[in-house]
Amino acid sequence: MTGDGEVRREFGWSDMWVGPEDDPREAGGPYAGERETLARYLRNQRLTLELKCAGLDAEGLARRSVPPSDLSLLGLVRHLAEVVQHWFRRVMAGEDVVPHYTSAEVAFGGATADPDVVRDAWATWRAEVAFAERFVAEAPDLDVLGAGDPDHAPIPLREVVVHLVEEYARHNGHADLLRERIDGRVGQ
Repeated sequence: MTGDGEVRREFGWSDMWVGPEDDPREAGGPYAGERETLARYLRNQRLTLELKCAGLDAEGLARRSVPPSDLSLLGLVRHLAEVVQHWFRRVMAGEDVVPHYTSAEVAFGGATADPDVVRDAWATWRAEVAFAERFVAEAPDLDVLGAGDPDHAPIPLREVVVHLVEEYARHNGHADLLRERIDGRVGQ
């Protein structure tokens, strides 16, 4: 922030969030097949979300974008935990689970600047990510059909993984703008 309370844009390493040696995301490399490629893209999107949230306290994570929106980084973490739970536990595994957050309104509206809410959101998100990663790794192939739920006909795993890459990418765009509003940090 500047002396007059304005947030100053701040670039990381050469217009990047972190230096290449500290970036946890994986670059391409030799083609290892469709499953590995899609899993890497999804993992990189998840890591991008974590990077955009890194170093912020509960207040920063819960800070809203602009009125009347209730969009926040913490709300994104909660929302994405719910999305991953829905697609992997309900649609793919056919589990009858109680949603973590009953709606996007609850996921975002309940994202308060409470350290316990932050810890719970990250723990919930990480548990759902771990379940999804196991599901993808253990599936015989990407054509495996989900067990379905009352709202969805069986759908191939490939489509779910591609959808999640899109979902994270869209919300990481929101995360870019939110983080810049919080402390001016911009970059990858």
